Amino acid sequence: MIQQTASQPVTKTRGVERVLGGQFVMDGAGVKINRVLTQPLQRRLDPFLMLDAFGSDKAGDYIAGFPEHPHRGFETVTYMLAGRMRHRDSAGNEGLVTNGGVQWMTAGRGVIHSEMPEQDEGLMEGFQLWLNLPARDKMSAPWYRDIPTEEVPRFALASGALVQVIAGSSHGVDGAVQRAGTEPLYLDIDLPAGAVFEQPLPAGHNAFLYVFRGEVVVEGKGVPQARMAILDNAKDADGVRIKAAEPARLLLIAGRPLNEPIAQYGPFVMNTQAEVFQAVEDFRAGRFAA
Repeated sequence: MIQQTASQPVTKTRGVERVLGGQFVMDGAGVKINRVLTQPLQRRLDPFLMLDAFGSDKAGDYIAGFPEHPHRGFETVTYMLAGRMRHRDSAGNEGLVTNGGVQWMTAGRGVIHSEMPEQDEGLMEGFQLWLNLPARDKMSAPWYRDIPTEEVPRFALASGALVQVIAGSSHGVDGAVQRAGTEPLYLDIDLPAGAVFEQPLPAGHNAFLYVFRGEVVVEGKGVPQARMAILDNAKDADGVRIKAAEPARLLLIAGRPLNEPIAQYGPFVMNTQAEVFQAVEDFRAGRFAA
């Protein structure tokens, strides 16, 4: 159900600090992805650790999927625009994320999971975001939730903007998931040409957007398709104002920085190297199995 709601005006918008194109890599069993948020950006975009964009109608680019692999110390958010992906994990969870659906998994103290396509033809497109956990929660119990597309809150504005609220809150509409520690905002925004969308953002929260259709403009700076714009943290700004230069669709992601040390070794993200070594040892010893 699409709610109709009023716009939330922004007095002064944040600007664009820089525009980045991401890095094409192979992951899983050979899946081609665009790593939009790379490891060197983790401190700047704290609490976010990674954003991958994947999309292809060639089965060879995705059919191998992501066989069993471990995680500890953070959360993964998989958002499917098109296609079907089956999740299974060592905590006994299983689910199928499909067109417009979201899979939110808290790895916590450790989980082994697989993400495998349930199709051998057609378009597979979506995103996976890695969201850090506060130090106090890194050894929490694993948690998992499948959010089908009909359970993702949506609203429309008079401007023609259509917004899906995956996490956080926008224009009085609460998203599917809330997190007290990092206060993530995760929006999918669809804009007709010339439309303007304004989103208040708390001072100090780090924010970025990723355009996956068309082009948008923020404070006079164009952000074309397949580019990420890191938004500045201007102290006098109270949000962001986004204008569609042409029909456009984008992700807007923001969150409260943890300001804690980040120690990462592949799929393990802790606060110290000693904790990372312990994670590797626990995984090798089979202590992620339940």
